[in-house]
Amino acid sequence: MEQTNQNDTYLQERYSLAMERIEGILEEKTVSAPFCIYFQAVAKFLLETKALREKLVPEKAEAYTLEEWQQINHEMYADILPEHYAQSFGNPEYAVETLGEVFGKLLSFLYTELRALQIYVYEERLEETVICLELFIEVYNCFERTPLPEYREIQQVIYWFLSDYSELFVAHRIQEAIDPELDFATRIVMESDLTDLRYLYRYGEYVSENELKTAEFLNTLSEEEIAAMADTYTEGYRIGFVLGGKDLSIKRTVNIRYQLGFERMIRKAIGNFAKMGLKPVIYRAAVSTLNKRQTMRIGYSGAVPNKQFEYDHRADNAVYLDKKFAERKLGVMRTSYEKWKQLAAWHAGPAVVETFGETPFVPKSNPYSYQLSEKQQKLQVSCDNESAQITNQYIIGKERSFTIIAFPVPEIGAQFEDIFRETVRINTLDYVLYRDIQQKLIDVLDQGTSVHIRGAHGNETDLTVALHPLKDPAKETLFENCVADVNIPVGEVFTSPQLAGTNGLLHVSQVYLNELKYVELKVWFKDGRIENWSCGNFADDEANRNYFFENVMYHHETLPLGEFAIGTNTAAYCMAQKYQIADKLPILIAEKMGPHFAVGDTCYSWAEDTSVYNPDGKEIIARDNEVSILRKEDPSRAYFGCHTDITIPYEELGSIEVIRADGSRIPVISGGRFVVPGTEALNESLDEAGK
Repeated sequence: MEQTNQNDTYLQERYSLAMERIEGILEEKTVSAPFCIYFQAVAKFLLETKALREKLVPEKAEAYTLEEWQQINHEMYADILPEHYAQSFGNPEYAVETLGEVFGKLLSFLYTELRALQIYVYEERLEETVICLELFIEVYNCFERTPLPEYREIQQVIYWFLSDYSELFVAHRIQEAIDPELDFATRIVMESDLTDLRYLYRYGEYVSENELKTAEFLNTLSEEEIAAMADTYTEGYRIGFVLGGKDLSIKRTVNIRYQLGFERMIRKAIGNFAKMGLKPVIYRAAVSTLNKRQTMRIGYSGAVPNKQFEYDHRADNAVYLDKKFAERKLGVMRTSYEKWKQLAAWHAGPAVVETFGETPFVPKSNPYSYQLSEKQQKLQVSCDNESAQITNQYIIGKERSFTIIAFPVPEIGAQFEDIFRETVRINTLDYVLYRDIQQKLIDVLDQGTSVHIRGAHGNETDLTVALHPLKDPAKETLFENCVADVNIPVGEVFTSPQLAGTNGLLHVSQVYLNELKYVELKVWFKDGRIENWSCGNFADDEANRNYFFENVMYHHETLPLGEFAIGTNTAAYCMAQKYQIADKLPILIAEKMGPHFAVGDTCYSWAEDTSVYNPDGKEIIARDNEVSILRKEDPSRAYFGCHTDITIPYEELGSIEVIRADGSRIPVISGGRFVVPGTEALNESLDEAGK
């Protein structure tokens, strides 16, 4: 305890000295124009974090009105909001225009990284705060000299800062994912008066009308309605362990991910998980470049203040990524997991609440954003593969599970409340009805050696998917009968295709993948691997190719077809048509509204050796493909760390036919309608939607 107190005192002294030095920068004229403008602007921001720290003293914070909290929150993020972004140093384009090509991008990166201080202040992470302040001062000191420093000098200052302190940033990220004692968010959920919306501002996340109105709306629901939402979510998680033949009793923690505003449901879910013997680990979406993965937000999150800002900085690791740095980061991961290996062994996996309904984001290409070089792209792929192997070594894939459920946010439109209640209905559809209908589809699909999918109404899809051979049809099956467990809502049958013999074109006129819009997306497969691709987002073909390569391929030269599925949730399709929200639905629901094709890992990634059975007792034997089986020789060649679903909506679907060994065909869908005997009930919602 004495050692801890001494360290806190030492950090506080360093903090005070750093802030005193930064205050002086506002008055100094020792750095030449235009860099003095940058350093004074960032110094002002850093001093605002000092003021924020003082505002968050409990006795002061408790007295703030909702309007005062909103003002504090707005001031935190004002500089990067869309209306101010054109003249923000967080914008690489503005930074280059103001500071020049040599330093503009790099100093924009630095400012973006320093913006994490606001979060460190909320979480009272003084060490991270101090070292970031000292980094800024060190860079400033370099610019005080005449002549100006070289790019390499500043890049190396940042490089060694991130390398040296990866032991702090990366290790903390691993710990907060498995240690329930790091309970910053859990305390907000469990201890706050959730009828007092001021609680939303205790996180430090950006709070928009979506979060406020969602929390407001959930407060109008009865305890029974909240319980129904939470029960569907947590029971799906439990059933995932049962159907996967995994022992939940040996686990002690569950990772809960959600968007602010859903705390009433999350509080109830925490109670449900407690009855299963699970404590929550709830961590924030990453704020440091060391822990980010492009634009993905993994963890709890508020609103994204500016999606273009996040997109512009998706490849900031280009500043520092090299082999030595990658080895350093992986070494920290190994050491950290070894330190907390018992906590990792107890971890059961994520339970995710997704949201949908925001205005679709179409990014603009910023020529001044960092891009990974070809060498860095390959290194990133290798690093991602190895980090996944390390994680799986300690949080064992065959022992963990997950669940995902989705709800709309108010931005979806004036009918938000109706859409929300309809989504709850979709999430709780009759398990038995869909199980039995889907089994009839599987009985037909199991007769085939391949499946042929064709588009219609301008959709050019013409794709043949090869199926694994069944040795014992009485005991084995190819397709999983997916009801409401890990993927809520119900409504799909899926398989891991055989790659050899999987050939053709997949085409979708419009689709949202990883929250980014793609227009006229075309993907060509040869023997189950992506051979070529194109889309129509930008005027420049190369820009289109890079867009898909970065955000779906994740810099892999090719990806296999990891999953083929047929969505059966025509009720969700009907909802989409009724409210005209098809372009706003998450892939979790959209994938149930037609056939879909996942590129990347299989659905059984890291758990292929665990037997999985359908409700009829048959074992699903199509858990591997020719790539994933390489795990037995070299796991780095077997996994890609991604799995992206691409769905053809019913209105663009012509036919799906099962092809038998003798060449005969059995229609499954014809003219966009289900034609297998016993599946006619699925067409009722299509009729209602006017399909």
